[in-house]
Amino acid sequence: MARILLIVNPFASRVHERGLRAIEEALAHAGEVETVLTERAGHATELAARPADAVVAFGGDGVVNEVVNGIPQGVPLGALPGGGTSVFARALGLPRDPVGAAGQVADAIASGRRRRIGLGRVERRRFCFAAGVGFDAELVRRVDALGRAGDGRRPGDLAFVRQLLRMVGGSGLGEPVLEIAGLGRAAAVLVANGDPYTYAGSIPLHVSREARFELGLDLAAPVHITRRTLVRLVAHAVRGTGRPSDGLILAHDVDRLEITCDRPLPLQVDGEDLGDVEHVVIEAERDAIDVLV
Repeated sequence: MARILLIVNPFASRVHERGLRAIEEALAHAGEVETVLTERAGHATELAARPADAVVAFGGDGVVNEVVNGIPQGVPLGALPGGGTSVFARALGLPRDPVGAAGQVADAIASGRRRRIGLGRVERRRFCFAAGVGFDAELVRRVDALGRAGDGRRPGDLAFVRQLLRMVGGSGLGEPVLEIAGLGRAAAVLVANGDPYTYAGSIPLHVSREARFELGLDLAAPVHITRRTLVRLVAHAVRGTGRPSDGLILAHDVDRLEITCDRPLPLQVDGEDLGDVEHVVIEAERDAIDVLV
């Protein structure tokens, strides 16, 4: 029987006792399940290093990000959607229902089914689906500043929408404040490792429909961010279309992006705030990990 390590963030918005028991039962069809709960930031990275034949993360994208930064080479990863958005699991095509996703992951473990994908990397920090410098990272920071609910859960999509509207209502949204080596100046940078970039409820938002987990990184960088260009950017995200003439710098399937900022700007990976940066290198880590889908 396979040894399955189930790492759970108990504070994720869709994690509860009854659902967890059902997930354990589903995974038990493929092996012996050891369930461990995270207790603090970074804990999942430590837990992921435990001996196992497969590691399954149950929570939001934050816990999945921590797991991919600690999982040993050659051990496959399962990602169950336990957060409010759970972009990575949904982008892999797993069911939105975490129990249904656990059943599919269990079948993949039992049958030996794997999908080999690449990851992104900012210095030593891996990311699964997206990174950003500037506007979207500032949005993540503002939502985090609202704090967590009494049960420790992060604010949901509505909080992101409210903060976005406040940012849109502000003045001077974004002049070119950073340089992308070899590509030009922009107001912000969005880097996608797959498609979609994120979700707004049930609506997928695209940076590049050509982005694939099996390829390098894709980039979309608005040259300016004003109310008018933000509408264009949102339309681009919903439709997944656009050209540099639309005020976007685009790049597809690249291995390395070097960004220099005029002033310190916020950086996010997989929706997690990594602080301010003035210079950052974002790289593709091709053929990095096997995922269970």
